Amino acid sequence: MLNITELISPGAQHDERLVLPFDRRQRSRLRVELESGEDAGLFLARGTVLRGGDRLRAADGRIVQVVAANEPVMLVTADTPIQLIRAAYHLGNRHIPLQVGDGWLKLEQDHVLREMLIGLGVYVANQEAPFEPEAGAYGGGHRHGQDDDVAVSIRPLARTSRD
Repeated sequence: MLNITELISPGAQHDERLVLPFDRRQRSRLRVELESGEDAGLFLARGTVLRGGDRLRAADGRIVQVVAANEPVMLVTADTPIQLIRAAYHLGNRHIPLQVGDGWLKLEQDHVLREMLIGLGVYVANQEAPFEPEAGAYGGGHRHGQDDDVAVSIRPLARTSRD
């Protein structure tokens, strides 16, 4: 069995690919099967969360590219930004892993959350897609360039005068 022990800088040419859903990319000790069919074991630093595009070094020197697998997710969209913000607030209040994009949210499929979201007036569509939730505001994990694609427009609140 191939031992994979190190997360390395992105961009290195890879020899193998490892396709995993998000729940398995959160584990630092894991038996896996490479895309080629070869058995391998992940022995990474505790707390490592793998992202699609990450590169790993195996004990024999081979480089393995991590690929985020398609998995059942819900894509949430809304007619207005405030509806989407409200949905994100309620999901965050429940500590739900959430991927945030420009005009959309993505989360793992859950019938209870689906009903809550529909009740908030947003649109929910089931799909099979890679899932890359936010790493967390306090340095939980690393980020990739696609995180910079989200454009947010914030304008100051209007001031009111007091007599």
